[in-house]
Amino acid sequence: MSDGMGGDFTAWLRGRADEQLRALVTARPELIMPVPPHMEGLAARAATPSAVGRALDRLDRFRVSVAETLASRPGPVAYEELRSSLVRALPHRSRTEDRRQAAALATALREAVDRLRTACLIFGPDEALLPAPGVREALDPPAGLGPPAAEVFRHHAPESLAVLLADIASGGTAAGEAGTEAGTGQDMTFMTESAATAGETGRAAPPVRRLAALLAEPGTVERLIAEVSPQARAALDELAWGPPSGRVAGARREVRAATARSPIEELLARGLLGATGEETVTLPREVALHLRGGRLHRDLTPGPPDLDGVARDQALAERTAAGQAFTFVRTVEELCELWSHDPPGVLRAGGLAVRDLKRTAQLMDLPEWAAGLVVEVAHAAGLVASGGSVDGEWLPTSAYDAWRVKATEDRWALLASAWAGMDRAPGLIGERDERDRPINALHPDLRRSAASEVRLRTLSVLAAAGPGIAPTAASVIGRLAWEQPRRRVAHRDRLAEFTLREAEHIGVTGLGVLSGHGRALLRAFPSYGPAYAPKSGTGSGPAELLAPLLPEPVDRVLLQADLTAVAPGPLTSDLGRWLALAADVESKGGATVYRFGENSIRRALDAGQAADELLAMLERHSATPVPQPLRYLVTDVARRHGRLRVGTASAYIRCDDPAVLDEVVADRRAAVLRLRRLAPTVLASKTSRATLVDALRAMGYAPVAESLEGDVLVSRADARRTEGQPLTRAGTAAGPDPDMVAAAVRAIRAGDDAHLARRGPSDAPRGQVPRSPSTATISALQEAIRQGTRVWIGYLDSQGHATSRILEPARMEGGYLTAYDETRAAVHRFALHRITGIADVN
Repeated sequence: MSDGMGGDFTAWLRGRADEQLRALVTARPELIMPVPPHMEGLAARAATPSAVGRALDRLDRFRVSVAETLASRPGPVAYEELRSSLVRALPHRSRTEDRRQAAALATALREAVDRLRTACLIFGPDEALLPAPGVREALDPPAGLGPPAAEVFRHHAPESLAVLLADIASGGTAAGEAGTEAGTGQDMTFMTESAATAGETGRAAPPVRRLAALLAEPGTVERLIAEVSPQARAALDELAWGPPSGRVAGARREVRAATARSPIEELLARGLLGATGEETVTLPREVALHLRGGRLHRDLTPGPPDLDGVARDQALAERTAAGQAFTFVRTVEELCELWSHDPPGVLRAGGLAVRDLKRTAQLMDLPEWAAGLVVEVAHAAGLVASGGSVDGEWLPTSAYDAWRVKATEDRWALLASAWAGMDRAPGLIGERDERDRPINALHPDLRRSAASEVRLRTLSVLAAAGPGIAPTAASVIGRLAWEQPRRRVAHRDRLAEFTLREAEHIGVTGLGVLSGHGRALLRAFPSYGPAYAPKSGTGSGPAELLAPLLPEPVDRVLLQADLTAVAPGPLTSDLGRWLALAADVESKGGATVYRFGENSIRRALDAGQAADELLAMLERHSATPVPQPLRYLVTDVARRHGRLRVGTASAYIRCDDPAVLDEVVADRRAAVLRLRRLAPTVLASKTSRATLVDALRAMGYAPVAESLEGDVLVSRADARRTEGQPLTRAGTAAGPDPDMVAAAVRAIRAGDDAHLARRGPSDAPRGQVPRSPSTATISALQEAIRQGTRVWIGYLDSQGHATSRILEPARMEGGYLTAYDETRAAVHRFALHRITGIADVN
């Protein structure tokens, strides 16, 4: 960037209206963090490589093509000239189609130029458009072109360039006669003739400039290409549209046109390729432009590519998505209930162990990737969290208790919103990182800064397909490549594939079609709102649109004599949790089959329920009489339950029937427990209470644990909770706050006025330092920000001394005031609690 261009850009930026500056800051909010002191600071920040690169990354392929076209020209370009250049890059079809494409390009170009100018990536009037400082460097090389010939051959020895110029000028016929001695009078003659042909004057022009000028001549490249073999021409065609470099062994070899034996040597001997490394060759830009026919882009399209897909029945897709949404909510609830009474541990490095994920997937009857998705979404929604930093456990949070009593549609809306906005990629679970370590669920390594953006953009592409269309994965990825051509391709494509799979499992899509509640979910993220919206119900949220599609929960089951219960549909939340406690799921499908067993009944008894309560619950929720075998099972397990009492001695066994204790002591399996009789009804053991309970149950007994006071310890599934982490979501903001943007522009204007005036600090006002109540001070500052007026304040310095300041307030947030301080001639931040008072400036 030349100083002249930077000065022109700053002057042009200074001439923009406040409304245009606000549009700039809205499009590129990073430019005001922190607020620049003046226009030169804003221009310098806008031209930094990071800021330019971030702004270019937001552009679609057509806008990038417009910027590349301007960046490839050495000087200003008129709008009409730019349009003509882009029209030449359009694919040729029929005349009618060509006219239609030209009209579409004209409309898209006008919008693109305006957007690029708003974002200050180009500047100047339509008669002389220029890329903003830093854009050429960020786009170098533009459109897949290689560097110019002067750059390609910059490090070649003058002697080698002299030989090359001789071969080019002689057309390869006199190369053998020229000899191998470089720098002779004959070689200098060839150089002088080539330079004269190219318009160079004087023998002192460097050989690399003469070569570049010669390759830029009309007809030179065409003549040289005509001399090479078809194989060499094919190699040029492969490099023409990029990438412009390739690897060749011995790239810096000495070659002559007359003695070239391979296609690569033919090209090197004629300057059609240049060696830029020991094993690297590059196609000069002048040669590439000739091969492209003067076009910068191969197939320019002003609009996004069409989405290919299968037409589905929208109503069927909605019902399918609703069924998936219902199942996903119940699966998350099942996970939290499972981890309530049997939580997995937290790895030292963070995350969930592979064996714990496999066990969870097996218990919930899900593939491992789906179980990982459930775990990650529950964590992102704040329903599960680690119970400690060291040797902790993954437990449900207190937020889960509030979540599970909500309606199903509201619970799904929270989960889906957390999934759409989280910065994690569950699809990477089970893969290995760059250190060849497995990536575990809930591990910090699953964070990807682009995950939320790619996920929301993918959903936006599905929304653009229209109702009833299920786009193919390839067409979705193709659309994303058009919308974000500068993003990392492999990374973006994988995240998009994960999104399509996860959206179907969560219920955002059904049969590949974005559902109505999925579109409503996308509207919660304004920057990625769908292009299509239903004619009715547009203002409804995802929960309202999902509710009518959900199956009605039932509170009845069919008890059978084989100790099973059949749920003919989705159960109510309370009944579902109770059955999960008192029975084991045997199969899932249209109807869920639960099986009662001794262990499941004991689990309910351990939770504090009595036999009469269990039977009453079964009678209340059964559409058939309670089978006699089930009654016998409940009463038999309850009769034996709690006859043994286990406490801590390390642990002890207490029983009112000494004969039962005699039986335990005589059992050979109890030898490892090292039991010792303390009394006819008490046995002591050195093992822990939990180990003793498990061992006795394995021996066929039904003990219960008791406290030091002798009370039975009730094991309730909802007793273990932890504090959840605050939910952090990306992509929700529609842009910076308009008031903050306006305040920042006012501060920049005020600082720029002072900078241009080159005025020194103003004298502090004389008289008593202003003092006023804090509420009045805040109100007066807010009014000054709205009106853009100056104020006189009293301010306590770091030593507690009151000083007078003349300020032009810009914005106020977080307990601080940002303003231009005329008494210091700079932009400063002032702590509000140090402002003693405020008064008007006379």
